[in-house]
Amino acid sequence: MITQTEGQIYLASQRGLSQLSIFRSFHTFNFGQYQDESRAPFGNLQIFNDDTLTGDKSLGMQVAHNTEVIILPVVGALEYRNSLGKTGMLEAGQIQVFAAAKGMEYEITNPYDTELVNFIQIWLKNDEPVFEANMQENNIDLETRNQLSPLFAPYAEDLTIQQEAYAYIGKYEGREEAVYQLKNPDNGIFVFIIEGAFEVQNRLMEARDGLSLRNLEELEFEALSNDAIILIMEISVPD
Repeated sequence: MITQTEGQIYLASQRGLSQLSIFRSFHTFNFGQYQDESRAPFGNLQIFNDDTLTGDKSLGMQVAHNTEVIILPVVGALEYRNSLGKTGMLEAGQIQVFAAAKGMEYEITNPYDTELVNFIQIWLKNDEPVFEANMQENNIDLETRNQLSPLFAPYAEDLTIQQEAYAYIGKYEGREEAVYQLKNPDNGIFVFIIEGAFEVQNRLMEARDGLSLRNLEELEFEALSNDAIILIMEISVPD
């Protein structure tokens, strides 16, 4: 029996928006005051925010459930501190996974006086019976072109995550094609274009567009511009 692939595209221009004088956040999924029935979480992927913070300002967040928070600087660097007592600096080209137990908090600060910083915040809800609060960081390989580099995986040596979830990132030259094979066809796929343009499963996607897909065994994509950057996440999407 052939199962029909299900998909939903999230155009950059149609995302939710929260904006203050010091902060701007685009929401792929429902967040805060932005609530839309077509923007419900995609399985364990609860939040995918594209955030910009002005110079010398801070943003504080608190999780309501056990959550694995992924922070990915895109432009500039961030200072951080969290409920584990961890502090430090996270730069573009690095990734942090903060496994935050219910009620834990973290704060992100723009260390520059006048420059903007841009970063992605991803929240993966974790309902696993055993959950350990911790924090890990790793470097991202964007120097190797035209291939996907792992960001995190369950029980990985470099950067582990405490649920069935995988993430990859890649920088591609124009007209380069690739295929991602799912680890588990019962999982869902979420794709986000950080820079440039791609054709993903015959759908045109441009910078900051997102796409969720279910019922597929492999994901086909082709870069349509040079130095195009794609983020692919394979996650659990319980019915």
